[in-house]
Amino acid sequence: MKTKKDKKADGSVYVPYDLREGEESVVYFTRDLSENGLLKMYDAVCGCLKGRVAVKLHTGEKNGPNIIPRSWVKKLFAERLDGNAAIIETNTFYKGDRYTTEEHRETIAVNGWTFCPVDIIDEEGTKMLPVKGGRRFKEMSVGSHLTDYDSMLTLTHFKGHMMGGFGGSNKNIGIGCADGRIGKKMIHASGLNPWGITHEELMEKITESTKATIDYFGKNVCYINVMRNMSVSCDCEGLAAQPVVTPNVGILASLDIAAVDTACVDLIYAMKPEDRKALQERIESRHGHRQLTYMAEMGMGSMKYRLMDLDNGGKEISAADAVKDVKPFGKDQ
Repeated sequence: MKTKKDKKADGSVYVPYDLREGEESVVYFTRDLSENGLLKMYDAVCGCLKGRVAVKLHTGEKNGPNIIPRSWVKKLFAERLDGNAAIIETNTFYKGDRYTTEEHRETIAVNGWTFCPVDIIDEEGTKMLPVKGGRRFKEMSVGSHLTDYDSMLTLTHFKGHMMGGFGGSNKNIGIGCADGRIGKKMIHASGLNPWGITHEELMEKITESTKATIDYFGKNVCYINVMRNMSVSCDCEGLAAQPVVTPNVGILASLDIAAVDTACVDLIYAMKPEDRKALQERIESRHGHRQLTYMAEMGMGSMKYRLMDLDNGGKEISAADAVKDVKPFGKDQ
């Protein structure tokens, strides 16, 4: 993304709203961190979903403390998603609780995702999807079952990430749909060095991987980000995740992936310095802002948006308004 002053945005630098370009998308917001809040957000964006729906959800490592509550997702499946939907996941590139399909299924059971189908989409192989206009890839390897679905609901626990800075919808799809042996290695490797990748290169590779998937689904994909229990660590760290210090905020939803992830980052930056410090440092030190600017450059969406408060009749509000009443984490959580 080109800003009004810079030829190329630096992924370690936050881009103020008045330096962004493009049309404004719509992002819906609620402070209601509950089953009903999730249903409200789903209803706001679900009109694009049809046929067999893939629910891209990070089901977490064993006993992970910060994942989206299972009871919320259970109610969503029971009251909004018929028998033609499934959670989709892929195996991991690193060895752990989800490295093999057998280990992964055990972890899924331990974490309580037993009330609906969970499809490990790379269980039976991989498939290549084109990356249109990519500078890092021409195609991306994903789980072969991905193309068995007609639509995608991206249900994301927004939080920090050890390598990506933050994990929003972009990371959920880009890493989460890439298969465990080929696709994830493509994203993390730099030449012959599997871990020598630069921050900017990793952000761009994650984003191009995401683009392959959302281009496949076209207009039949929507995004919900849950800003709750936001450690600087990803849910892939499970019980080893850093303690949560960032306040809970609410749930955001959109048909624009760049807009919904940008709005979440904006809400973090609108917090008091002491509340945002840990997550801000994690985002900037890993050049996480490059996820946002590169999505805009790749034509995946806009960093400009209107934030619509569904708790107050759909009134447009600012990021500062959205977080003005948040409490430091641990108080009345």
